Amino acid sequence: MIEVEVKVRADHSKIRPLLEKIGANKIGVEEQSDTYFAAPYRDFAKTDEALRIRSLGGKAVLTYKGPKLDKVSKTREELETPVDEAITAKIFRALDFSEAGAVRKKREIFRAGEITVCLDAVEGLGEFLEVEIDVEEEKYLESSREQLFKFLAQFGVDERDSIRTSYLEMVLKKKK
Repeated sequence: MIEVEVKVRADHSKIRPLLEKIGANKIGVEEQSDTYFAAPYRDFAKTDEALRIRSLGGKAVLTYKGPKLDKVSKTREELETPVDEAITAKIFRALDFSEAGAVRKKREIFRAGEITVCLDAVEGLGEFLEVEIDVEEEKYLESSREQLFKFLAQFGVDERDSIRTSYLEMVLKKKK
């Protein structure tokens, strides 16, 4: 699966009423705790990859994110599977993986047609709006990205506002 995603800074108090106005359905709210891992044999920051365990609601998911596929959005291959958080972390440590950093956030999830809309309040970073569409084939990347930017235009957002930097990169930069 390829996740076509665009992230921007946003004031949630202004976005929520607009989501209601366009008829977006609220799916729910999640408290997410992400622990990212660094491989001993390659630098994920240089290869533009990510490996994390996400903990939410007593469950955990292992996610691999491949390199970004364009220069505008955060579009990339994403592979996920449910895991036991503690055992998976122990396996990584046994293989000399180390913790690269952590991101904590509250995520409100909405659905507007085939677009997933997330209002993220990220600890230490502030408020963001993420929109995404999942596609199975690369031939749909450009049309999906155009669809996301057209959707974001309703909120006064355009391509120049897109943030390609991950939350982890932002958290690590802030710590320096």
